[in-house]
Amino acid sequence: MAPRSCKVCVRLRMASGSIPNGRSMSESSDYPCMPWFGMDIGGTLTKLVYFEPKDITPDEENEEVEVLKNIRRYLTKNSAYGKTGHRDIHLQMDDIEIGGRKGSVHFIRFPTCEMPNFLALAKRQGMASLITTVCATGGGAYKFEETFAREVNMKLAKFDELDSLIRGMLFVEMNNPRECYYWKDPTDNEKCRKESYDFSAPYPFLIVNIGSGVSVLAVYGPKSYKRISGTSLGGGTFLGLCCLLTGCKTFEEAIELATSGDNTKVDKLVKDIYGGDYARFGLPGELVASSFGQMNSLDKRQNVSREDLARATLVTITNNIGSIARMCALNEKVNRVVFVGNFLRVNPISMKLLAYAMDYWSKGTLKALFLEHEGYFGAVGCLLAFNDDFS
Repeated sequence: MAPRSCKVCVRLRMASGSIPNGRSMSESSDYPCMPWFGMDIGGTLTKLVYFEPKDITPDEENEEVEVLKNIRRYLTKNSAYGKTGHRDIHLQMDDIEIGGRKGSVHFIRFPTCEMPNFLALAKRQGMASLITTVCATGGGAYKFEETFAREVNMKLAKFDELDSLIRGMLFVEMNNPRECYYWKDPTDNEKCRKESYDFSAPYPFLIVNIGSGVSVLAVYGPKSYKRISGTSLGGGTFLGLCCLLTGCKTFEEAIELATSGDNTKVDKLVKDIYGGDYARFGLPGELVASSFGQMNSLDKRQNVSREDLARATLVTITNNIGSIARMCALNEKVNRVVFVGNFLRVNPISMKLLAYAMDYWSKGTLKALFLEHEGYFGAVGCLLAFNDDFS
């Protein structure tokens, strides 16, 4: 975010050496000062990253306005904001350098449908008195542009969603040595565990970004990529169908239901058709042959639970994503597929299904990789891009 008035901030940044050499105060009067935020406004969830400086000098602390101190205290001392805003404390990154400053990066999320409450909070905390521009990406950066201007007199500086995604992902992975991992023995509950993966020489690789919908990108370098596929059946589809079928209200509730459900009471398996494996084509009997295929029977419908329906919905969406990802990897001759997006948050079921499917159907040649910060990369990426505009 950019400031309304940066004279004090610029002077302090010059004293700390964080304004690029050769710039005068007048030339740098619009250089962004605190608070720094990046927003990824998705169709279902809004992701917000907040950079908290930790290299504040005594002079800077003395001259810092009270509103800015209050904002920092409010954001960093709480893990919940209202009923639906949450800070993912376990994802916090410390000793990170952005825009010549060192500090901590905090990761906050809230449902996009709660945007009016977020803007009301921004007013109450005094953000609107300090900030004129919000750096943002995602579809909501366009959808809510007029709302931000009308409600809090802020302009949205919009950045490309996929550029931001890749840039944010590479930055976070570079600054967190344990960011990338895979699931070892994903189908064995006793042996299954997360293993770190060395992603230091990543290219080429695929990114499968699972948000409300799905985009598949082939990445050949930091600024060399193309969108090669996608599907409208994503996390938004899973939540929407679960709300219809089970009456649940939140993503967390849908995942909780799915965790204790049994999709085989809903889906028709290969063995339900062939009586066992279809050995000629290597199709195991436990493989889903028809998603929701059992639901054409009245008896089956009467004996199915909400949990079973949620599990079947999750398996249906996940299997479809895995199938598309595998075909894309084969077409691009890529053997590393990175799955990201908030669909994977609190969702080990899907991660393990994807890990198993990619390994099984490729006979071990494809590796399904995951990242700890899942859906926050777009927000990080646009924050980095916004700061770079002033460097």
